[in-house]
Amino acid sequence: MRLLAYKIGWITLVLLVLFLAGCLGTLGQRQTRYTSSVVDYLYPKKEVVVEPSVPYLNLPLRVGVAFVPSTSRGSRAADLSETDKMALMERIAAEFRALSFVKEIELIPSAYLVREGSFTNLDQIRTMYGVDVIALLSFDQVQHTDEGLLSLSYWTIVGAYLVKGEKNDTSTMMDAAVYDIASRKMLFRAPGTSHVKGSATPVNLSEQLRIDSAEGFSLAADQLVVNLKDQLERFKEKVKQRPEEYVVKHRAGYTGGGSLGAGYALLVLGLGGWALRRGCKD
Repeated sequence: MRLLAYKIGWITLVLLVLFLAGCLGTLGQRQTRYTSSVVDYLYPKKEVVVEPSVPYLNLPLRVGVAFVPSTSRGSRAADLSETDKMALMERIAAEFRALSFVKEIELIPSAYLVREGSFTNLDQIRTMYGVDVIALLSFDQVQHTDEGLLSLSYWTIVGAYLVKGEKNDTSTMMDAAVYDIASRKMLFRAPGTSHVKGSATPVNLSEQLRIDSAEGFSLAADQLVVNLKDQLERFKEKVKQRPEEYVVKHRAGYTGGGSLGAGYALLVLGLGGWALRRGCKD
């Protein structure tokens, strides 16, 4: 009888937990968010209106790449380190380096961008680094953690170490907004998104969340780079088709051929000198 009562007690407890889980969907849910915003950085005071003017694009361009300051609070803000930011910025910079009308790329450290710095801060960066155009990177990452029915196994020490009862969803959005600093005009933008699903034990939950976070940023950056290529091509065509919206000038010595133009000029001069010497001998 004592054994039967013991079994009935356990069955009743399990049924009660299952009923509560069915009503609540999960046994528990947590959410963390890590975000930064170009709008909050450039337009912190809603009453101040910034009127963009016609951009004067002096070719070849000097382009800067930077992350706008995070709007997150607390320990989560440390997840994306300066090393991580530099690595992501380098991937974006590689797309600009492939363009013949871009002369230099500068990766701007986060320390030089101040929260709510607006265009005043960008003017300072323009003076310090000599850039004309800047690609401002922002992000929004949300991580949801649900405790499913498997978390009941945490009542045992072994279950807490071995059973992955924590379900993690990591949604990430990255955005590159390219601005002409002097005119305050956004030239174009390119987004990238990702969604990572994972699971973890309570013992390694923090570690797994960091891994999922890094993967989310990497996948979103992959999509952003693909979209950035497309937007760069669209921008080149837009400049040609709308001359009234963009004034394009060439710096001294630039003919529009980029790095190929210099090599081609040297080749022509070399051939010309060879022909001249040949003519003198004849």
